[in-house]
Amino acid sequence: MQKGTRNDSVVDAVIVGAGFAGMYQLHKLRKLGLRSRIVEKAAGVGGTWYWNRYPGCRCDIPSLFYTVSYTPEINDEWSWPERFGTHAAIREYMEEIARREDMLKDISFSTVLTGATWNDETSRWTSVTDSGEEIESRYLILATGALSESRVPAIPGLDGFEGRWFHTGRWPHEEIDFTGRRVALIGTGSTGVQTLPVVAEQAAEVLVIQRMPKFVLPAVNVAVSEEEARPVKDAYPVLRAMARRGDYGTPFPVPTTNLLDYHGDELQAYLEERWNAGDIGGFVTYFADHLGLKVQEVNDIVADFCRGKIREIVEDPATAEALVPYGYPIGINRIIVGTNYYETYNRDNVTLHSVVNDPIVEITAHSIKTENAEFEVDDIIFATGYDGLTGSFTSIDARGRSGVSIKENWADGPKTYLGMQMSDFPNLFLITAPGGPSVLSNVITTTEQSIDFICGLIEHAESVHADTIEVDAHSEAEWMDHVADVAQESLYRFAANANSWYTGSNVPGKKIVFMPYAGGVGRFESVLEEVAADDYRGFHLEGAEVSA
Repeated sequence: MQKGTRNDSVVDAVIVGAGFAGMYQLHKLRKLGLRSRIVEKAAGVGGTWYWNRYPGCRCDIPSLFYTVSYTPEINDEWSWPERFGTHAAIREYMEEIARREDMLKDISFSTVLTGATWNDETSRWTSVTDSGEEIESRYLILATGALSESRVPAIPGLDGFEGRWFHTGRWPHEEIDFTGRRVALIGTGSTGVQTLPVVAEQAAEVLVIQRMPKFVLPAVNVAVSEEEARPVKDAYPVLRAMARRGDYGTPFPVPTTNLLDYHGDELQAYLEERWNAGDIGGFVTYFADHLGLKVQEVNDIVADFCRGKIREIVEDPATAEALVPYGYPIGINRIIVGTNYYETYNRDNVTLHSVVNDPIVEITAHSIKTENAEFEVDDIIFATGYDGLTGSFTSIDARGRSGVSIKENWADGPKTYLGMQMSDFPNLFLITAPGGPSVLSNVITTTEQSIDFICGLIEHAESVHADTIEVDAHSEAEWMDHVADVAQESLYRFAANANSWYTGSNVPGKKIVFMPYAGGVGRFESVLEEVAADDYRGFHLEGAEVSA
């Protein structure tokens, strides 16, 4: 994709990130007549889908529902050949949106926002890029993504490793051939689950290094014909409205079956049917009172069934047992869907090693050493995840009215109002940040939900000629207390037991707290409507007409 041309040093808004969020934010601000400039560290649009190109990389939301609302013509003509889109297919879709919407002229690619400072006298932000350029703007919007700050664990000796190593979240653009190689795959979260089956088909040996086993459900990825897609496309307006009112930001119906009404063989047969259909996860992702995010007994039924499937699929009993998750409810991590993940452990060239009893101590020039063993490897793939929900915000040295950075402001845990703004940071907005539903959903839905609200607030401020928009500290604290209380209403209260990145417990030293809003997308939509109707309760607008 060609390099953008926007280089204005004074604009109405600086947007950081050219993923789905940044692109929609640009679209909406243009509608308000505001001049905006996107700063993007990548060389093209895509956000998460620009960087994530690892083998087997796909979205976990069905393609037909992983589409934006503001390009009906593109959506109508676009072909999604499979139920779950590949990274390349999604990136191609985003590139077409950017081209057709003429967005490239307003994007500065290969540009990193290193810092930003608020000026109380001018009521403006001064943003600084890695080239030293300064950009002044009234608004600063961080559309940096919940999963964009990749983590490589600090293992002694990695710098001296003489083979190749990769992180799934920063995969090279060229194709990587693992034929005949001895590969160590560290991590069995979503990216590891997708990577393993593909790499195992090429490599001579694959050593999978697991810290905590996860529940992996079958993706059931199938071909989708235009004939099958047409009714969905024709119903997009209705389906999008349903998604904004649904728990998970999708229009799929909530399971009405109460698993406690089933017993014995009848229960097993029903769960087997749901497993094979690829929708068993619905029993532990929606918030209805009879489902497994609220009822421990229902959660136990689903979890025990999935444990039984692992033992059924994986032929070696010891390997199977090492892959069986215990100690936390199913669904309190984001559900992982995979294709042939457990089956891959039946290959002769795949070995599983758990670091629970035998941790890694160092990496040498040609091996990985644990306390009790040494494994010679040619390549290492780190599928070790991200500093989720906070890392992309705290990595920017943005300093508010008091001179405190976001990282310093969140030292005792993140705090926002509605997941969109922080006190002491006027005119700065966050997209899919802690305190909003963000990742507990179809992220495109929650992204558009937040941006619609933010732009409504900005439009209101513009209409009364307000200079600043800032949430008050009391409303922020009250909201975060509510977020914590809502998490306690469901089994998400046990998320830290699963080492879930929802809590930050996957990052050493990070404050452990459940970060997303766990009330559901629909409930959050109602909250936003109530706040807007109450003259944007919690937000303070200051300026000539407002003060008068």
